[in-house]
Amino acid sequence: MNNSPREKTRRIYIGNVPIGGGAPVSVQSMTKTDTRDIKRTVQQIKKLEKAGCEIVRVAVPDMKAAKSLGEIKKRVNIPIVADIHFNYLLALEAIRQGVDALRINPGNIGDSWKVKEVIKAAKDRKIPIRVGVNAGSLPKDILKKYGHPTAEAMIEAAIRHIEILEENDFQNIKVSLKASNVLKTVEAYRLFSSRYDYPLHVGITETGSSPEGIVKSALGIGLLLLEGIGDTIRVSLTEPPEREVEVAYEILRATGVRAVGPEIISCPTCGRCEINIKKMVKEVKKALRDIKEPISVAVMGCAVNGPGEAKEADFGIAGGKEQGIVFVKGKIVKTVKEKELVFCLIEEIKKTLQSRQHDAKS
Repeated sequence: MNNSPREKTRRIYIGNVPIGGGAPVSVQSMTKTDTRDIKRTVQQIKKLEKAGCEIVRVAVPDMKAAKSLGEIKKRVNIPIVADIHFNYLLALEAIRQGVDALRINPGNIGDSWKVKEVIKAAKDRKIPIRVGVNAGSLPKDILKKYGHPTAEAMIEAAIRHIEILEENDFQNIKVSLKASNVLKTVEAYRLFSSRYDYPLHVGITETGSSPEGIVKSALGIGLLLLEGIGDTIRVSLTEPPEREVEVAYEILRATGVRAVGPEIISCPTCGRCEINIKKMVKEVKKALRDIKEPISVAVMGCAVNGPGEAKEADFGIAGGKEQGIVFVKGKIVKTVKEKELVFCLIEEIKKTLQSRQHDAKS
């Protein structure tokens, strides 16, 4: 695991999920359905839950969407964050419907009495407010001051909103500072983290689809996590939201911050490879998709070099012509026919995990 110290931030809770204060970095996503369509929205959240999503944000564009939140919340198991812009009445209704957090910038909702009403309602229900700054929508006066959306401009916009909350004795706050530019986003989070201790929601916004979106997200989020910055993350992709969750967990694993479920290590193949590695990797992933215990599994195409190259893996297979080996921690435990490789690997993994569970209960 990554030994870099985490930046010390305040602890808040979104539902039963702790954010900041040394809590594990949590994974979020956002629904891409019309929130007014309760059935489809619930279906998507259920898919996200199965993928391992721990917090979900939903768009609240109007009052019908706000009034749908209570029913949606009844049918799902993870905390819901209501994403609201400008309209304080939507925020109040979302709170009445039982959401677990708000994403709303207090400086954008009008008169001070409106702000006070939202803050009071959030305080009464003990739910946090996320201040979310996007480089593409900074206040005009701040943009004029800096000339373009710099990291300092983003921080000034965030502080403007934070001060409104603080002036109303509200500190149950989480902050995000997102841009589609990786370096600008990283700089903004670094600067903010050096000055303030509010927990940070980290992500690169509007990254597009894969591979571009995955690369930008991995670089930006990964850099910050390696520096100990970030308490909860969202990968933003123009793809199904469960894909965002999958990529988020891989970033957490690659940075050594948090490991959940199997890590599949596979060789890129070369002219020596005589088995269908791509097919085997797909079969292994499918067979292990419900396992949450962090294990590493190698699928290698060379029986000579495979065990050595993947000796740190918990389990693995390496194939040669018409046969292959199953190995555990680099040591060969079986030699089997090629068509039996995946089956024997999965059998070995499940047997070992069941033994561990039995020992843990004893």
